[in-house]
Amino acid sequence: MLKEGCPGSKEIRNPFPEELACFWCGTSNEIWSDETETVCKKCGKTISRDMAANCLLWCPAAKECVGVEKYERLIKTMKK
Repeated sequence: MLKEGCPGSKEIRNPFPEELACFWCGTSNEIWSDETETVCKKCGKTISRDMAANCLLWCPAAKECVGVEKYERLIKTMKK
């Protein structure tokens, strides 16, 4: 169940596309705001980025707010 009143999880609950340049070949790639890595559409290498600290790290209701599957995936990648 999503908590509609939580402004801290808005970007997590409603991801949007962003552009990320490949470190190896410079090609611009689409990555969603709730993802930490993607595969370059030109060279095929995995490119990654750090995810900014957000409410998932401190809010006791975060798992319920964004959903267990998404919460666990994001926490795992944020702790790498």
